[in-house]
Amino acid sequence: MTIAIGDRAPAFDLTSDDGSKVGLGDFKGRSLVVYFYPKAFTPGCTTQACDLRDDYDRFIAAGFAVVGISPDAPDKLARFRQEYRLPFPLLADTDHAVAAAYGAWGTKKNFGREYLGIIRSTFVIDGSGVVTEAWYNVKASGHADR
Repeated sequence: MTIAIGDRAPAFDLTSDDGSKVGLGDFKGRSLVVYFYPKAFTPGCTTQACDLRDDYDRFIAAGFAVVGISPDAPDKLARFRQEYRLPFPLLADTDHAVAAAYGAWGTKKNFGREYLGIIRSTFVIDGSGVVTEAWYNVKASGHADR
C-alpha cells in the first residue's frame, strides 16, 4: 500500500535521537517534510541527510519542518545527527510500523536478491495532516531540490 496525494498522513509517535517522543501531532498547523531512509552512516543515507541539511534554511524559510525516519536505534541516530550536524530530528522506527503505514517498507531487489527493507521515500504533509507530495524510490543525491 502506498500513500497518495490527498490522503491523511498516518499518525506516528516515535523516539527521537535525543530520547524525546516526536509525533505527527507536534507539527499541527505547520507543513512537514518526512523522509524515510534505510540506515544511518551508509553512503546514500549520508548523502541524502547532508543534502537536506544543506537546504534546511530554504525549508525553514518556506515554513517547513523536516524529520528523518529510519529503523536505527536512537543512540545511533544521535551519533549520526551529531557527526553530520543535522539540524532536524531523526526518529527511530525500529519495528518498521510507521514505514509500513506510509508504504515505505516492502520488498526491494538488489543484484537479483529480494529482501524486505526501507523504500527510500519522502512525503510533504500540510499543517492539517494531509499529504501534498509523495515520492517513492527516490535517489539519495539531489532529492532535496525537488
